[in-house]
Amino acid sequence: MVQLKTLTFADLIAQQTGFAGEGRLTDFVSRYDGELYFGDRLNLNRLARQYGAPLEVVYTPQITTQVQRMRNWAEQARAMTEYPAAFHYAYATKANFAAEAVQTALAAGAHYETSATADLIIAHGLWRQGILPSDRLICCNGSKEAAYREAIRNLRLDGCETVIPVLDDLSELNDLLATPAPLQFGVRERAAGNRDGRHPGNDRFGLTMTEIEQAVERIADSHHSLVLYHAMVGSQIEDANHFLATLRASIEHYCRLRQRVPTLRYFNFGGGMPTAGYQLSFHFDYQGFLSRLMATIRDICAEYNVPAPELIGEFGRYTVATHSAYLVEVGSVKAGQPGQPDWYLVNGSLMVMLPDTLFVSGQEFVILPLTDWDRPLRPVRLAGRRTCDSDDIYPRPEQEPLWLPETEGGLILAIFGIGAYQQMIAGRGGAHHCLTPEAARFIIEEQQGRLNSRFVPQQDQATIMRLLGYRPQPTALPLPFRQPMRSTVLSARRRPRARIAGIA
Repeated sequence: MVQLKTLTFADLIAQQTGFAGEGRLTDFVSRYDGELYFGDRLNLNRLARQYGAPLEVVYTPQITTQVQRMRNWAEQARAMTEYPAAFHYAYATKANFAAEAVQTALAAGAHYETSATADLIIAHGLWRQGILPSDRLICCNGSKEAAYREAIRNLRLDGCETVIPVLDDLSELNDLLATPAPLQFGVRERAAGNRDGRHPGNDRFGLTMTEIEQAVERIADSHHSLVLYHAMVGSQIEDANHFLATLRASIEHYCRLRQRVPTLRYFNFGGGMPTAGYQLSFHFDYQGFLSRLMATIRDICAEYNVPAPELIGEFGRYTVATHSAYLVEVGSVKAGQPGQPDWYLVNGSLMVMLPDTLFVSGQEFVILPLTDWDRPLRPVRLAGRRTCDSDDIYPRPEQEPLWLPETEGGLILAIFGIGAYQQMIAGRGGAHHCLTPEAARFIIEEQQGRLNSRFVPQQDQATIMRLLGYRPQPTALPLPFRQPMRSTVLSARRRPRARIAGIA
């Protein structure tokens, strides 16, 4: 009798992606000699052996790679379409405000997009320090309360000529028009936000066509100028045809306005560019999309006899989603109900680590085991072991279970795609759901081709208690933490002489 081969995790990945077991698996994950690597350089298995789990791994060179790739694709698209105007890559910092993320994007050449007061105050500080170069655009989106408008004025009066308030409401004009130094304005088109009916939350942003006309007249009667037209369709748009079809009406609106406003020079097609961070089988032709976008804009502008605009893309998720990962340990296994998947109970909280599992319907994450790829498969759901909350699970009940290697505990999983929004929604440094502590954080940055690291210990119980107003308790125990061993975690395969600062 022929015995059928038991399907392993390696077999599953091969079936889903064609991956042969060695080499690059995704844009951000590789596997060599049975171990996973971040960015083809950082050995995650060694990190787990050294620091344990839970651990957040922040690998900022991936941000540089993302920015450079998109700028290269844009240049190739410009050459292919003979598009006559420039392309500008802007980082939408609301995706991740962490200094290492923002500063890495800026160092890679990104412009800056803000959405609120605190965001612009950060930009102002970086501009003063020279970290945000004086030639970079600072596009100020979002509803502008008094403090936000004041921050815009302060930045402009401090000498920054590239700050561009993008009007979200006509009331914002009153204060800003009184700014003695000339401002460059933008207008956001309201119709683009939900023209397709798929993004009702975007309906509240921007100006109607009538309001845009009023803004044009008021700016024309001032010492300021209108330079930018913004059309934001949605987020994580993977259908290029739909993306372009939705933008077409906005491009035509831009052209009609440009016929009367010669200072108009930028068309900001917003965010929405998808990221590979959430699905192993993801594919999107970025260069093809940009070529089609440029050709469309070029041809429509020719029909209206106006110059093709400089293009601005705002990239949030795309920039930072893939630069961070969580390493979590399956601390215990519990049998599911009859006919249901078993539970892998992880030492942490999924609600804290992955809040998008609650807020975004059908949200997916790439989850890979660090070891045991040759073990048989098992359908499972993950659950937070350090909470008593029925929502602290992934995948959600309406989603298919995960297929992971069999284990009785101790298996460490790498959860990718967590660099955008997850930490910003959960917060950093506070008291989280069920008082779950923040994981230790290992941050890798690149300077002059050399990787440097810093380690941020796991949040301790005493700090959490103080945040909640409790007096220090003499009986309080420190939260579990593994003392780091001294070892090298950089792959010797690619960079044999490299060292990460602080690790011998």
